[in-house]
Amino acid sequence: MARLYPILFLADIALIVIALISCLSADEGDLRALPRIAWVFIILLFSPIGPIAYLIAGRPINAAPRPGVWQPGGGFPEAERPLLRRQVAPDDDPDFLKGLAKQNRDDADLLRRWEDDLKRREDELKRRERGENPEG
Repeated sequence: MARLYPILFLADIALIVIALISCLSADEGDLRALPRIAWVFIILLFSPIGPIAYLIAGRPINAAPRPGVWQPGGGFPEAERPLLRRQVAPDDDPDFLKGLAKQNRDDADLLRRWEDDLKRREDELKRRERGENPEG
């Protein structure tokens, strides 16, 4: 009989832990018969009858997850599964390289226009200087 007491003690502790976790993780409105604080006191003070009473009379009836709320470990339905894309380094990503090539072309065009504009202004300035000062 002495060997049975440690086993019963561990079973009682496990029952208390399971009942407390269930009670504290349930929504307040889902608990039956009593408010949460009352169930916590009953579970802790009246062991092993309290946890058994909670599991029979106080636990929420529907433990199924609510629709639209993701539950940990629930996974994703196939239609809602996010598309996982492997991370690619920028120098291996074809989309990035295409964008980079386009940006380089745009920058080269802008630089060419600036150089043309600068050359035009320099030529205009030289013509003005020659027109005002014919000796130069």
